[in-house]
Amino acid sequence: MKSGILVASLLLMAVIVAPAGAFTTDNLLIAVDEDGSASITINYTLSWIETIAVFFKIADPAQELKSALEDALGVPVTVTSAESDNVAFSVREFAEIDGTDRDRVYSTPGLDFAGAQEVIDSYWFASLVETDLSPGQTVVRFPDGHEETFSDQSALPPLSHTVE
Repeated sequence: MKSGILVASLLLMAVIVAPAGAFTTDNLLIAVDEDGSASITINYTLSWIETIAVFFKIADPAQELKSALEDALGVPVTVTSAESDNVAFSVREFAEIDGTDRDRVYSTPGLDFAGAQEVIDSYWFASLVETDLSPGQTVVRFPDGHEETFSDQSALPPLSHTVE
């Protein structure tokens, strides 16, 4: 009995003095297809608190990121795969296409990750975690292989690229 109380006390102290965890968005890849749809892959790191929340089905990063993308883009988003450290999405009608078959201009929307921050802030454990929703590296890849790269940006500007 006394050893159980001691173990529980030590665990409680560890939780109290442990540094806050962090949700970190490591990489974001947006691959634009010829038809204007896109495959979006987000790699992230969960804190121990978030890992517990996912384990107990309190939070689902794939669904939360899906909702944030749908709100930001205004179009349906499909989760194509989800693992403990990454999630992939398919987005139809991501980029607008103008021009002819010879020269096509792909225009992508701007993205602001503030909506995802609001979702995270609504959880009971929000005060226990720090979030970094600015991907360490973001790559937007167009159908011809041209890439635009950004580092530690919390918002992406609209982009335009001509494919000849």
